[in-house]
Amino acid sequence: MPRRPIKSATLRVAVAPRRASAHPSTHASKDETDDEAKAIPIASLTLNTPLTLLKTPKRRVPSKPFPFILLPSELRIKVYEHYFGHADDVLDLGPDNYKCIHKLLGLMRVCKQIHAEATHLFYSTRSFRIFPTYPGRYFKTKKPLLARLKPRQRQCLTSLQLRLGPGWNAPPRGWVVNDALGLQDCANVHKLSVYVECDPSDGFFKGFRHSEGFYEGFSRKLLANIIDDLPCLHAIEFDARSCVKKSGAMMHGLLDVAVQSQRLIRWGPERGWTDAEEDPVDPDPAALFEGLTLQGYVPNVVAAA
Repeated sequence: MPRRPIKSATLRVAVAPRRASAHPSTHASKDETDDEAKAIPIASLTLNTPLTLLKTPKRRVPSKPFPFILLPSELRIKVYEHYFGHADDVLDLGPDNYKCIHKLLGLMRVCKQIHAEATHLFYSTRSFRIFPTYPGRYFKTKKPLLARLKPRQRQCLTSLQLRLGPGWNAPPRGWVVNDALGLQDCANVHKLSVYVECDPSDGFFKGFRHSEGFYEGFSRKLLANIIDDLPCLHAIEFDARSCVKKSGAMMHGLLDVAVQSQRLIRWGPERGWTDAEEDPVDPDPAALFEGLTLQGYVPNVVAAA
């Protein structure tokens, strides 16, 4: 008969419980040390920082809102003028429009009254460029800044600018007067500024221009279409660079269009023209191509907006 396996005896040792010491320990526990470290101010751990608590200043909230709407209209207009004071006098499509202009227009979302007052002041005190001149995709866009405005905003405009010269070798396809441009909505535009950057009929441009009289004819037709679509246009102001002659083919054609439209003709401050005949002065060859490339782009134009 087989024997059963003998179970090994398990050695059981009784562990005596740890007796508490009669003398309390003088060493702090780990938790107590962490609590004490967190309680030390950060300013007391540096040598350069004064022993003061670093507190974040609380935002001061006025106890009573300022009654801006209750101010006289004259003071509100002064506030709007100061608020929009950093915006350019001539607005155009450009890469800085969002940073310089779009954020300012957030004021118009406060209430209906501020929207009406600020909209009228902003759009009536600045001149808007009809066709963009900033190089690149803005210059070749089919939707200029004027076409991007709402009819309500175009009704507030009082001055427009037409800048001729960019694209003298190949004008963009978007430079066309149509219903989408919205000139019919500009019922309060009384002044049209025409700035001529160059005259391709000058002999200096021979060999570079598209053909004889091409850009001059294009500019005359463009100006005539703009004048016909502006319902309340009163005056046309001409200005140009120092290299442009009033007796040249470019200015001669534009002046003929203005005279036929029976609008008042004025002269801008930069060129210094008057109603008198221009003195014959030989143009500076360096000034003819200043700021222009063969495509007619102008790198130093005013962009807004």
